[in-house]
Amino acid sequence: MKTLLLILFFSPFNQVNDAEPPVNLASISKAISNGDAGALASHFDKTVEIAIMDEEDMYSKSEAKGKVSSFFASAKPKSYSQVHKGNSKGNDSQYCIGNLVTTSGDYRVYIYLKVKGDKTVIQEMRFDKN
Repeated sequence: MKTLLLILFFSPFNQVNDAEPPVNLASISKAISNGDAGALASHFDKTVEIAIMDEEDMYSKSEAKGKVSSFFASAKPKSYSQVHKGNSKGNDSQYCIGNLVTTSGDYRVYIYLKVKGDKTVIQEMRFDKN
């Protein structure tokens, strides 16, 4: 009986539902903290919804990179800290909320990510002034 329990406990089938989406929030946080739109854009989906205060629209990956780059140029990041993160029930999407301190004020950053194949991509980013 003990052998059967050990086999079930260490079975790879036991761990399938516990898998988290493949995403590197540390590299996303570092890109935001450094104001590196290029590194951040490497995590963007083909189209991304970008909202910077009251200006919100869907952009291609390259347009979104330009939009975020312009934002970082006018609000140079000093620091970024992740406050909260979570996964959907099926682990096919994830969100992250953080605080961004810049030269022009503080912002709350909302990031929505979706699993696509073997990658997790950013589908939405919001920068709201605190």
